[in-house]
Amino acid sequence: YHVITRGNQRQKVFREEKDFLKYLEFLSDYKDRYGFWVYAYVLMGTHVHLLIETGQVPLSKILQGINQRFTMYFNRRYGTVGHLFQGRYKAILCDRDAYLLSLVKYLHCNPVRAGMVRRPEEYRWSSHREYIGLNKDGLVNTGLVMGMFSKDLKRGRRLYVEYMREDEKASKEDFYRTVDQRILGDEEFVERVRGRTKNGIL
Repeated sequence: YHVITRGNQRQKVFREEKDFLKYLEFLSDYKDRYGFWVYAYVLMGTHVHLLIETGQVPLSKILQGINQRFTMYFNRRYGTVGHLFQGRYKAILCDRDAYLLSLVKYLHCNPVRAGMVRRPEEYRWSSHREYIGLNKDGLVNTGLVMGMFSKDLKRGRRLYVEYMREDEKASKEDFYRTVDQRILGDEEFVERVRGRTKNGIL
C-alpha cells in the first residue's frame, strides 16, 4: 500500500525534531507488534507517505493505532484537542512487482520536489538514508528493493544511487491514476485484487 496521511486542515503535524522521532518510534512499535513490512517512508511537515506491505493484520488497524497514538502524544505536547489527521487516510493498493522501485523513488524525492533540499540524502526524515547506509535503525525492509539491483550490498547501493539520480519517467499523475481510487496496477492485477475482495480475503 501507498498510504498518505494528511494533517487536519493542512496543519503541521511535525513541529519539532522530537515529533518526527516520536512518529518513527510508533511506526517501529506497531511494525514489531503486527508484523508488516516498511519499504519506504517520508515524513513531511503536514503529511506522511508510507509504502508498506501488510501481513495478517489489516491496514486499517495498523494506521488507526499509529495515528491514534501520535495524536494523543501531539495533543499532550502542544496542549491541543481533537483530530490531528484529516479524516481517513488515503491508501492505494499497488502492484509491488511493477511499481515498487518507482514508488520508493517517488517518496524519497518528495523533499526535493518540494524545494526543501537539493538531494534526497540531505533530508533526515525519509528512509532514503537507510538505503544508502547513513541510517541503520532497521525500521525499513530494504532487502527486496536492494535485491532488484544486486545481491551484493555495496554494488546494490551504488546502482540504487544511480537510479535515484536518473530522471523519473513516471509522473505524479501515474501514481494516482488508479482504479476505483484505490488500486494501482495493470488489468490482470486489478482483476486479481477484485477477485480476492469478493472472496473476503482483503
